[in-house]
Amino acid sequence: MIEPIGVERNSVVTSLGTMVYYSPTKAPWVDEKVPRGKEKLTLIFLHGFGGGSSAYEWSKVYPAFAWDYRILAPDLIGWGRSEHPERNYQHQDYIDTIIEFIEKTCEQPPIVIASSLVAAITIRAAIARPDLFQNLILSTPTGLSDFGEDYSKNFFAQMVSVPVLDKFIYSVGIANSAGIQNFLENRQFANPDLLFPEITEAYLESATQSNAEYAALSFVRGDLCFDLSKYISQLTTPTAILWGKEARFTTSEVGKRLAALNPDAIQLFQEIEGAGLTPHLELPAVTIGILCKFLAFFAKKTS
Repeated sequence: MIEPIGVERNSVVTSLGTMVYYSPTKAPWVDEKVPRGKEKLTLIFLHGFGGGSSAYEWSKVYPAFAWDYRILAPDLIGWGRSEHPERNYQHQDYIDTIIEFIEKTCEQPPIVIASSLVAAITIRAAIARPDLFQNLILSTPTGLSDFGEDYSKNFFAQMVSVPVLDKFIYSVGIANSAGIQNFLENRQFANPDLLFPEITEAYLESATQSNAEYAALSFVRGDLCFDLSKYISQLTTPTAILWGKEARFTTSEVGKRLAALNPDAIQLFQEIEGAGLTPHLELPAVTIGILCKFLAFFAKKTS
């Protein structure tokens, strides 16, 4: 996988296998001549789902916070360099392994920054274990079946539900340069001109890992989707949301409806003009600025 400079690779063992994660702990992020001061607060960056997803998704953003925070950016189970067990994945698998990852890597509750469907899954993890989360910062959190919509009924989801045909579709339509390019242009980016070759290369490398099709097809079939509106009112962790205004399948209006279900927990909501589903890939500098604003807001409230 393509990684930023100064990044160290580590791993932890979860109930579903080994999870690899990345931390910017080398130069220029560490300077032995500069006193560290108090222990750094941990920021965990969780990528979303899609053909070839991995921790690369946040790699243009998380180094900006490495001097002031301890950064952990994992490849979730079934993605990137993490283990790829042969199974039909369910959202509970990711609720459980996100909780396990935090338990094994953090002595104090971290701030978790997560994207799209994984952001919605992280909400459910925080509902299950509120003691493990200090704050949530979520980019376009959606269960993809919100307010009664049924993602699994769409044509493509039905096609990849057919055995044998599903793996053929993955190899021909997803796990190649054209498939990755099409996915990113039509699902994640509002402006295809910002889709640089490195991004496609990083997604393709992840998509072609051994057994990568299992998690990806579980996502495309809709096995990982759920109605977030049924859960979000149970959230107690202070939360901020950013939403790409040009997100094509999950509009900001849906985001506003979800946020309105729990105004006590969801304390900030920021749209980003000119961004799609992953503003942190498309407009990383803008995303960094918004994250700084959110972090300052939470720091002021806890000081």
